[in-house]
Amino acid sequence: MGRYNKRGLILAVDMGNTNIVIGCVDEDNVCFEERISTDHSKTEIEYAVLFKTVLEIHKINAMDIDGAIISSVVPPLITVISEALCKVTGIKPLIVGPGLKSGLNIMMDQPRQMGSDLIVDAVAAIKEYGAPLIVIDMGTATTFSVIDENKNYIGGAILPGIKVSIESLVAKAAMLQRISFEAPKHVIGKNTNDCMQSGTIYGNAAGIDGMVLRMKDEMRGHYGMTKEIKVVATGGLASVIVPHCKTDIIVDNELLLKGLKIIYDKNVE
Repeated sequence: MGRYNKRGLILAVDMGNTNIVIGCVDEDNVCFEERISTDHSKTEIEYAVLFKTVLEIHKINAMDIDGAIISSVVPPLITVISEALCKVTGIKPLIVGPGLKSGLNIMMDQPRQMGSDLIVDAVAAIKEYGAPLIVIDMGTATTFSVIDENKNYIGGAILPGIKVSIESLVAKAAMLQRISFEAPKHVIGKNTNDCMQSGTIYGNAAGIDGMVLRMKDEMRGHYGMTKEIKVVATGGLASVIVPHCKTDIIVDNELLLKGLKIIYDKNVE
């Protein structure tokens, strides 16, 4: 059996469909954040080696870690990752899900179907930026989470992720090749590469602008919200897309790790 500790340095892991985000958080800040590929074929010892290597790169002794917490949208890997963390740290990690306090009031038809990453993002965003707000997470899917003035999670939207979309396009269109995620000089491309980059970068930026505008209109009209509605974005490609949005959006790449630390503290007090 592992051990639970209450305070100090926390190892936080968010398991997504494409990447696993791993980082250490203390009482004041995120010490580091790294991404490794999600791989269903890896064993717990292989993941343990990866986690230990990441800690060593950042000069953190595994024995200095006082707690661990996992959020995951990949149920088959939860046990594998949990056991891997326990091997490295000797700590049994908390798992975000039913039975764990988040402090978030979820006003959805089927709250148990919500991805734990959405819950973690919302918890962190509310603490950092207040409410009402819209939280955008750009991962395998691009998700929108809407928080009302009373800090209730009232709904959202899910779009195909940017990488998923471009990989599908390349797979289905024989003459289209993979591109780098860089903005071309002009929206109107003059060659295939520039056209694809324009559609990927500017197209997704415009889509985010449009969704935010529609959501804000509905929040004010249907829900009667009167306060300023902030928009926060996180995820691997947020810093690539958001600079090209015309909407005022805050980029916070540490949102998930901050949220995991908040939820950890709520459950060990």
